[in-house]
Amino acid sequence: MIKRYIKPVLIVMILLWSTVSSAQERFPRPEFQTDYIYPEHQLPLHRSQIWEYIDVGVLVAALLLTSWLAIKKRSRKGLIWMSVFSLAYFGFFREGCVCPVGSVQNVALALFNGSYTIPLTVLLFFLIPLIFALLFGRVFCAGVCPLGAIQELTGFKPVKLPRPVESIMAAVPFIYLALAILFAAMESQFIICKYDPFVGIFRLDGKYTMIVFGALLLLAGIFINRPYCRYLCPYGVLLNIFSRFAGKHLTITPAECINCRLCEEDACPYDAILPSNFDQTQEDPSRSRKRFIRYFMLIPLFAVAGGVILYNSAPALSSVHRDVRLAREIRAENESGIEAVSKAASAFKESGQTEEELYSKEQLLIERFKKATVWAGFFLGLSLGISLFAMTIRNTRTEYKPHQGKCFSCGRCFRYCPVEAKIKNEKA
Repeated sequence: MIKRYIKPVLIVMILLWSTVSSAQERFPRPEFQTDYIYPEHQLPLHRSQIWEYIDVGVLVAALLLTSWLAIKKRSRKGLIWMSVFSLAYFGFFREGCVCPVGSVQNVALALFNGSYTIPLTVLLFFLIPLIFALLFGRVFCAGVCPLGAIQELTGFKPVKLPRPVESIMAAVPFIYLALAILFAAMESQFIICKYDPFVGIFRLDGKYTMIVFGALLLLAGIFINRPYCRYLCPYGVLLNIFSRFAGKHLTITPAECINCRLCEEDACPYDAILPSNFDQTQEDPSRSRKRFIRYFMLIPLFAVAGGVILYNSAPALSSVHRDVRLAREIRAENESGIEAVSKAASAFKESGQTEEELYSKEQLLIERFKKATVWAGFFLGLSLGISLFAMTIRNTRTEYKPHQGKCFSCGRCFRYCPVEAKIKNEKA
């Protein structure tokens, strides 16, 4: 089963490795951020290269142990303790860096800009959780990700959101991922790191607004489990996709499901349990086939529409880049007569660069954004089209099973299964 995934994984690693060579910084700060004031300890202190690889080793060991706890041992308690360890090590000790979630931007910047070299450790932090997702499901989310761990440990009274609200909110991470890749590739901003709600808590400093945002997410997480993971995390989109093809995955019951339905209502706060449907009335095949064809034809239409919408949004989105903002600030100064007083404007006036050169650079950047936003919009439209199309596919299930993409492999469902309890009692 696992062998069929080895070749595509190796191909991805080879393509990404072509952008890698040795680097001096663990997580180099992108040079395109000039007007953003970093907190005093925005980046952790530089460590020796041996410690960087120790972090990679800890990541692999934690993923292996979490996979065993989720799939073989089936221990919810063990997964909780793994979350505590990961929160302590990758969160507070390593101060949230390097983080696979933020590494998405480094990979995007390296792929689209030859002048940037991604450190090997950052590339490994990006790839390794995806490989484990392809093999064992979202075990990274289960007990290794510090962002997920801090939320998992505060989810005391989970409630389910209405399904329409859940569906709408679940689309946000796709938008966030597309924008994060777009802005990183355009050398504009690392928005995932800039708006990380928990890094200020991990480092015990940071912008006041982001610490408040993180605290609000944790408070909301008491009732709506893992709000950041479910409705914001861009790396979760990739884990969702890879996990759907996992060779092995956590199961709700350790043996044959007896369809008792005890896990259906309250076991999973993430609405990731697919119910048994073998006894449901079958839809008319002709009607089902027509809907299947109709939604399939909508996929390219959604993709094109997404490309067109974001293409037209390119001038607005390009304002994220510092040179575009500067050009517009200088232009506004000339039109209104009100002097621009920002640090960037003052530096421009002292640099000797002409306004024509600045406006020319602005136009080039807008053109670059137009080309890139087409692909970002195509991705979003394609994702929406495929999601709607997937709803037309009816798979017959004779047991209750987890949705491999949405399931966080947290093990909450274990204690609801009477088969699980019976086997444990027999062993005891």
